[in-house]
Amino acid sequence: MKSIIKSQPTIFVIFGGTGDLSQRKIGPALYNLFLDGWMPEQFTIIGTGRTQLSDEDFSARVLEGVNQFSRSGKAKKDKWDEFSKHLAYQVSDINDFETYKEFGTKINGYKIEWGQEPYVLYYLAVSPNFFPIIASNISKAHLADNPDRTRIVIEKPFGHDLETAKELNHLLSNIYNEKQIYRIDHYLGKETVQNIMAFRFANSILEPIWNRDNIEHVQISVTEQLGMGERGDYYDGAGALRDMVQNHILQLLCLVAMEPPINFSSDELRNRKVEVLRAMRRFSAEDVRMSTVRGQYGRGWIEGKEVPGYREESKVNPESNTETFAAIKFFIDNWRWQGVPFYLRTGKRLHQSSSVISIQFKDVPHRVFPVEATESWQQNRLIISIQPEMSIRLQVQAKRPGLDMILNTVDMVFDYSGTYTSDAPEAYETLLLDTMLGDQTLFMRGDQVEEAWELIMPILKTWESRKSINFPNYSADSWGPETAEALIARDGFHWFTLPLNGKKKK
Repeated sequence: MKSIIKSQPTIFVIFGGTGDLSQRKIGPALYNLFLDGWMPEQFTIIGTGRTQLSDEDFSARVLEGVNQFSRSGKAKKDKWDEFSKHLAYQVSDINDFETYKEFGTKINGYKIEWGQEPYVLYYLAVSPNFFPIIASNISKAHLADNPDRTRIVIEKPFGHDLETAKELNHLLSNIYNEKQIYRIDHYLGKETVQNIMAFRFANSILEPIWNRDNIEHVQISVTEQLGMGERGDYYDGAGALRDMVQNHILQLLCLVAMEPPINFSSDELRNRKVEVLRAMRRFSAEDVRMSTVRGQYGRGWIEGKEVPGYREESKVNPESNTETFAAIKFFIDNWRWQGVPFYLRTGKRLHQSSSVISIQFKDVPHRVFPVEATESWQQNRLIISIQPEMSIRLQVQAKRPGLDMILNTVDMVFDYSGTYTSDAPEAYETLLLDTMLGDQTLFMRGDQVEEAWELIMPILKTWESRKSINFPNYSADSWGPETAEALIARDGFHWFTLPLNGKKKK
């Protein structure tokens, strides 16, 4: 793949080039791709924004982000000097059509300099309300007329609800081919998330047991210790359901539940994911009451420091009805998964930050061991940890050393840090490389986005129409509201939490 990349001149136009996302993620990712030899021989990164900056000022901002957030640590002077030659800045007003003419002039200049047509990637690292105007003006300025050489990258959220998602998809599809549109969900770029597909479809021992006959239930937990920070205004209009469930967590569910693809092409894989979303049981009003839990955090203590409740956070409505916690029980109505519950939960200000998928297998049909041998008996469980550690572990029963027949649960573990010496690339490195390669496997398609919205709209409408009278209903540093435990306990299960093995909570 490196030979392909090297031979294709590429221009990155980053709308919102001076913003937080560019500094924390995009800049460091592009720099690390450069260090690892994954950037083209001819490339340019054009940052855009309303702030008056010189090329040197913009380069200094990117360097600041690299030094603070790059997995490779602070930039070495010789490497940075080489990389910074490819950085440029253009003051722009995204509402002004003349701005896009200037982009066209600059792109044409590189085309002449390089002697060939460049690939141009327009990255919209801006607020979603700017997506339509930017996308439309790029088209009006004829900056994306060649569908084989131009791509537009859009950050989530993809709409605020089903109606706005359809409007955005309709707008984009009238301007661009679907193969030009890259809806980026950084979770899909995480190394362990990608390994779910490798683990499932490269090992023949798993497929025969990956079904309702052997799996009792599935849990997907994405929990965060952090609060709002400076995102209070955005989050108060979104909530846990929109911010995490509709995109990240449903995508994880699709990877676990999808049918084996015929091949590894992007459309084939995305077709299988859409099939899962279409098969998921829709919610009635009664289902929302019985199968969902929402919560909002109050004051508490995190690592010895008192933290405010959600309604006391900066830029948050002091009477907010927005949920900071969501737990939902889903069912997938198809032959493979009929009757198997999928439990999803996510929340802010919880006891630890972690992303874990737990697949619990059915118990043995008959225990042949004496009672005293099985006091610590646990059913077999497959655990996929995405963060803070990256690992896949299978929990099985084994005999404890000694003269007595005593069984213990033991872990058979694949741990990235213990297996590989090189650092795993950051999610944005993987996804930015794929945009250059034209590989849409890890990007959401328009119909995926709409199916996910359609699934959660009954929950959203119910929660928004009924103000919660018990918010806040969990304290910071807890595992969420008690009703979340009751949701899964009614079925005889409990939420699984992966021990951190002495690692500091994040």
